[in-house]
Amino acid sequence: MSDPKDLGTFLNAWAGSDTTKADVAETVVRLSEACCRIGELIGQGPLAGALGAETGQQTGADPQKEIDVRANNLIVEALKGAPVATLGSEELEWPLPINPGAPLAVAVDPIDGSSNTDANTSIGTIFTVLPARCQGADGSSFLQPGTAQLAAGFAVYGPFTSLVLTVGRGTQIFTQDRTTGRFLLTSERVDIPTATREYAINASNYRHWDEAIRTYVDDCLRGRGGPRGKNFNMRWTASPVADIYRILTRGGIFLYPSDLRESYSMGRLRLVYEANPLGWIIEQAGGAASSGYERILDIPPTSLHQRTSFIAGSRTEVEYVVRLHHDPHGLGERSPLFGRRGLFRI
Repeated sequence: MSDPKDLGTFLNAWAGSDTTKADVAETVVRLSEACCRIGELIGQGPLAGALGAETGQQTGADPQKEIDVRANNLIVEALKGAPVATLGSEELEWPLPINPGAPLAVAVDPIDGSSNTDANTSIGTIFTVLPARCQGADGSSFLQPGTAQLAAGFAVYGPFTSLVLTVGRGTQIFTQDRTTGRFLLTSERVDIPTATREYAINASNYRHWDEAIRTYVDDCLRGRGGPRGKNFNMRWTASPVADIYRILTRGGIFLYPSDLRESYSMGRLRLVYEANPLGWIIEQAGGAASSGYERILDIPPTSLHQRTSFIAGSRTEVEYVVRLHHDPHGLGERSPLFGRRGLFRI
């Protein structure tokens, strides 16, 4: 068996003589180098200091952690030599000019799931590469829909470090060889099963959900005797990259809906640097990604830190949830056979 390709070899073959693709390839390699350094830092745990300590700053609804700041700094440093005009980050209120006049823009969530740092649970880094629209300062590069993405990826720092990537030709998974630091291709074309028996959602928020999400979960909980006619398992890590990685490897659906709480009314995930890259990766693997009402990649961003509801994974499950949003009385427990009483109801 031949040795697996490393990330650089894969990207060079994809780019060929196309200068735009070559710039994208260089940028992704630089980001992967930052992910290697971030993974090494996380791997030290408490030996690297209080990585899970709060800095006293807020990033949207989330307290900023020490690991968020340090990971962001590693990404900024890695991109200084890349063809990137500007960086948008969850940890920065405004876009940061990197190399004004360069052709690309990068948006990142430096640490996805940072609240899990001290619990030794898988966390990750999410990124997207977009065409730059300006000289790097006004942020308009980040107001493009997800369909404009040139590359998207995320790293998962767990028992092993993985890099999931799409450049628009399917979804690939690379695994880090810790003896050399290289990311080696271990899954050349990910294919998410169209149907599933597994869903990921934070069930403690049941009382806050809209009717469509409650209906979907109630239908799953009723199992084989309910309207879905099969038993389901529930999973939840509070680290979207970990849940999405599991879906890529064995199928499932991930739900992070908007709800009745004030800070969740527009959803939780950031559209530009979380939902869009994750959504494109999932679509390229044969899945679907929606807000519940529309395709994630078609939503026009109005700000760098805009939030959205996010429902993604196995296509038939996502389509089922979308139908519930458009017609909550037409499916599942709307049948008189399946009353409104559910596991979470008294």
